[in-house]
Amino acid sequence: MFIQTEETPNPATLKFIPGVEVMGSGTANFPTAEMAARSPLASSLHAVEGVSGVFFGPDFISVSKEEERDWVVLKPAVLGAIMEHFTAARPLFTDGGPADDDAPGTDGEDGEDDEIVVQIKELLDTRVRPAVAMDGGDIIFHGFKEGVLYLHMQGACAGCPASSMTLKAGIENMMRHYIPEVQAVEAIN
Repeated sequence: MFIQTEETPNPATLKFIPGVEVMGSGTANFPTAEMAARSPLASSLHAVEGVSGVFFGPDFISVSKEEERDWVVLKPAVLGAIMEHFTAARPLFTDGGPADDDAPGTDGEDGEDDEIVVQIKELLDTRVRPAVAMDGGDIIFHGFKEGVLYLHMQGACAGCPASSMTLKAGIENMMRHYIPEVQAVEAIN
């Protein structure tokens, strides 16, 4: 098994591409070891000293490290954990799939906002999420209220130094162009 690695805009996160399907569709985020308990692979990765987060995409795994750690030391252990998981054909989840709390939020969907929220989600799914997935992350709709779009950043996007510029210069400008009701875009944790 050959596992490719790619740098992401976030220097604390590397994208690992095992050459096989990881999630297929959807994503799963494991920012803590406790949250990783339902996934044997995420648990193994969090067991590597210095790993601070794990994110599964359709065909990649993003791994984040603690700031003081060095990828030269961590990368072989992470590659080993990923290779061992896939060569042993272990399941990705012990309970059958990602938890419901990983599903996109639906705050702000009432009356007139329904159509706006549908348009926002469509733009996110067709234009934004594919682009950020290439960088090893994901952006999830959390809500739309009083002209403010709230998004949750995951994987390489969470904590990325370029994320605020991506939100303001990229996503906010695009949303305001196509959907004038969107006045601002904010990240939530």
